[in-house]
Amino acid sequence: MSHNNQKVLTGLKKAQSSLDKVIKMVESDRYCIDVIQQTLAVIGLLKSVNLALLEGHVNGCVKNAVKRKDQAALDEMMAELIRVINIAQKK
Repeated sequence: MSHNNQKVLTGLKKAQSSLDKVIKMVESDRYCIDVIQQTLAVIGLLKSVNLALLEGHVNGCVKNAVKRKDQAALDEMMAELIRVINIAQKK
């Protein structure tokens, strides 16, 4: 994952900062729709981070397993990908 660590960290830090703002909004009893819009922004940032992580996994870990012709590792990684995609579909 090292080739996209910075992208992932930047996205996580933005989400954390936005979430801190949402918490302050709730503590300040801000208008519900304003809070909802901000929580949706946090969700969007986290979805982008997940996509970057998935891309890094496929382009790094999965590619390396293919290059090594490590069928057992590749089978395990494919099962993990299917499991993660199924979880994502339920969200």
